[in-house]
Amino acid sequence: MDESRVRNEIVSGNISLGIELGSTRIKAVLVSDDFQTIASGDYPWENELDNGIWTYPLEKVWDGIQTSYATLALQVHDKFGVDIKKIGSIGVSAMMHGYMAFDKNGEILVPFRTWRNNITGDAAEALTKLFNFNIPERWSIAHLYQAILNDEKHVKDIDFMTTLAGYVTWKLSGEKVIGVGDASGMFPIDEATVTYNKKMADKFSSLPEVKKYPWNLLDILPTVLPAGKKAGELTDDGAKLLDQSGTLQGGSLIAPPEGDAGTGMVATNSVKKRTGNISAGTSAFSMVVLDSPMKAVHRDIDMVTTPDGAPVAMVHTNNSSSDINAWVGLFGEFAKALGLQLKPDDLYGTLFAESVKGDQDAGGLVNFAYLSGENITRMPEGRPLFVRKPDSKLNLANFIKTQIYSAFAPLKIGMDILLREEHIKTNVLVAQGGIFKTPVVAQQVLADALNTPISVMENAGEGGPWGMAVLALFCVNRKNGEALEDYLANRVFKDATTATLYPEEASVQGYDKFIDNYKAALPVESEAVKAMKMKN
Repeated sequence: MDESRVRNEIVSGNISLGIELGSTRIKAVLVSDDFQTIASGDYPWENELDNGIWTYPLEKVWDGIQTSYATLALQVHDKFGVDIKKIGSIGVSAMMHGYMAFDKNGEILVPFRTWRNNITGDAAEALTKLFNFNIPERWSIAHLYQAILNDEKHVKDIDFMTTLAGYVTWKLSGEKVIGVGDASGMFPIDEATVTYNKKMADKFSSLPEVKKYPWNLLDILPTVLPAGKKAGELTDDGAKLLDQSGTLQGGSLIAPPEGDAGTGMVATNSVKKRTGNISAGTSAFSMVVLDSPMKAVHRDIDMVTTPDGAPVAMVHTNNSSSDINAWVGLFGEFAKALGLQLKPDDLYGTLFAESVKGDQDAGGLVNFAYLSGENITRMPEGRPLFVRKPDSKLNLANFIKTQIYSAFAPLKIGMDILLREEHIKTNVLVAQGGIFKTPVVAQQVLADALNTPISVMENAGEGGPWGMAVLALFCVNRKNGEALEDYLANRVFKDATTATLYPEEASVQGYDKFIDNYKAALPVESEAVKAMKMKN
């Protein structure tokens, strides 16, 4: 894009801002009206274990957003010589699920309980039976019901509950709203009405242990909006909260806040039926947009929606690439001890390339990359664990291959339900995430693991925050009820190119053998959870 034109667009405010609060990074991306990234800023953060609860302090939420925006604004000033005074549209996305409950004064009642907590098993099981609809432990309604079952004192004071993206949007706009995709991780959605399922809400409200509270469920949940609807405007106070320099003016259109799953679908052009995407980072999830209903209720399959309300089968795993990052960090320390200063890209590239030399079954080695509990394999807590037998082949290639294999193992177990039991058909599965930054290697492993072609888009922008900025632009530029899938296909991704890798039979068989070893060793992981106690 021409630099002078970009400068004019910034001055006129014909730009969009996407903010995403991911599990390891908060990122802000400024996008032009033709979907090109103008500037970005980010802020690394990590969840904290507070009295056995995985959480993020709200102070860090705002510190991260403000730091990311300030970095982005400085980039714009340095490159284009202008300050950002007006932004046409803004959208916020964040990690889905979890529990954020507030009292009538807007004060949070208990620390934010993230998706990573496996502490709602009794509630999730009971609600699944009540609704005949899978309610995962991560979902907001499971957290609420578990708090009720635990007789937690704060429950009586709840005036409003929302997700992290809904919370930030509320503070920026004053509106208690949520995008339908993010809402589908709070409570089941009725596809016909594109809002919460009223019959299920009535069943919940009729439970004796729920009836004793002064609030009604549908009154304390945020208002649901599909993609393309206006969610509000940036208030003057919201502008000051976002931009501490005071330069940014209020009035920006605010898009419905979405979850990171929804922005991942947008960023990979995967909102059309029979399309799907896979995102791998701290956690991993696959999303397949359904063209027919599921045949059965599966405890390992979430039923959520696209940002415009279409049904999606979701496999969500709590763990993916964090253990790889830890081991690569260890190899980096070793290199440094030898006097070698290697950049992260060089470390990952070298180690991933070495893995290709390994045996197809990774030499019989097994790794559990569980930093936290894993819902797919029913592990209540995480104990990263590397296991081998005396006759396993331990070498560098097999060790690294095992780490990559294990990053996708829970996802593989969940996806087998969709592909082998439900016989769900997809036209394409598009992958995204940091693990795919090193070309080919992880992409090929995933294709072999799922025995399905995997595509990686070369111009998927900045990932989730870019996808959120695109959703914000959709609110502004939508024409005559234009569908989101048409907007993406005909405008956003019309010139997109992808690289597709296909499963290789020998590697498919090798990965299946690895998974057999992995499943056989699960009792070892379970015993590690029992024997090695966490410090509170």
